[in-house]
Amino acid sequence: MKAAVLFEVNKPLQIEDVSVPNPGPREVLIRTRVAGLCHSDLYFMEGLYPHPLPAVLGHESAGVVEKVGSDVTYVKPGDHVVTCLSVFCGTCDNCTTGRTVLCTDTTVKMLPGASNRLSWARSEKLNQFLNLSSFAEQMLVHENAIVKIRKDMPLELAALIGCGVITGYGAVVNTAGVKAGETVAVIGCGGVGMAAINGAAIAGAGRIIAIDTNPAKLQLATKLGATDIVDPRNGDVVQQVRDLTNGGVQHSFEVLGRKETAEQSFAMLAAGGTATIVGMIPFGQKIELHGFDFLRERRIQGSSMGSNHFRVDMPRLIEFYMRGKLHLEDWISAKLKLSEINEGFANMKAGKTLRSVIMFDA
Repeated sequence: MKAAVLFEVNKPLQIEDVSVPNPGPREVLIRTRVAGLCHSDLYFMEGLYPHPLPAVLGHESAGVVEKVGSDVTYVKPGDHVVTCLSVFCGTCDNCTTGRTVLCTDTTVKMLPGASNRLSWARSEKLNQFLNLSSFAEQMLVHENAIVKIRKDMPLELAALIGCGVITGYGAVVNTAGVKAGETVAVIGCGGVGMAAINGAAIAGAGRIIAIDTNPAKLQLATKLGATDIVDPRNGDVVQQVRDLTNGGVQHSFEVLGRKETAEQSFAMLAAGGTATIVGMIPFGQKIELHGFDFLRERRIQGSSMGSNHFRVDMPRLIEFYMRGKLHLEDWISAKLKLSEINEGFANMKAGKTLRSVIMFDA
């Protein structure tokens, strides 16, 4: 198969011939139909987060099951599936207490052969990325890394649910537990931020403030549920939000992964409010907060992949789409071939796209 391989950070991906073996016990071989370009991939490409190289990146994807290994009972050939990097073992303490997104045993006990899933003619070891590696024509994954979906769901839209949508929506609904009527601010209107805005609207938030410097993204945010927009170029972001809400919001969501905006998300809270950090702040970077603010019971927390229970959440998101509540068509800015993947990431970094997807059958 063809796959996009990262050899060195800050270097373009290279299209290579890569092989996968037949699925082993509890493994599933998938024909990749669609893979989304996510900012998380870009962080690893730029070395902001470490990962063994060379590696086949990609983690936001959808496809069709081709083969299944022994003991697989969840799917069969021909099933349509969405992948999720929140692969779970089902037996560790976090899994058995309902927090599968924080599974601790995915590489230690459950996936002993994962490092050997990809091979090629070169002598170097080829690493799988987040148990998926979806910038490839096929994926060999554990069955607990996929969710089966209805076949009338367009796969290019279903792929978005696998990371960007579940991350933003889940941060609002699962991690923060936004209630009807509460006030929300979302810093960053990329794909994940848009999902947070759309999720807040589905949850019934009373006021949803979208914050970004891109006028086109702010305009789209209003279509997805934002009641107010704030452009940081028009003055102090925190003060603008406080003026709009008479003192601050009950929930803020930082979706850019920056020190400054993480600190702003905490500063714009009303008393008793909660800031949820969704963006990937570069590895090793620290944020600074005013200790006094904690005396008014303001909180700050992280969110991993929207605190998802993906086999429950993703089918529900598909139903939201089918009923016209989740506006997935508005996410896709470009449909690309695998050979155009570097151009897609360049456009992402330049802020020209909301979400680009690789169409493997194009």
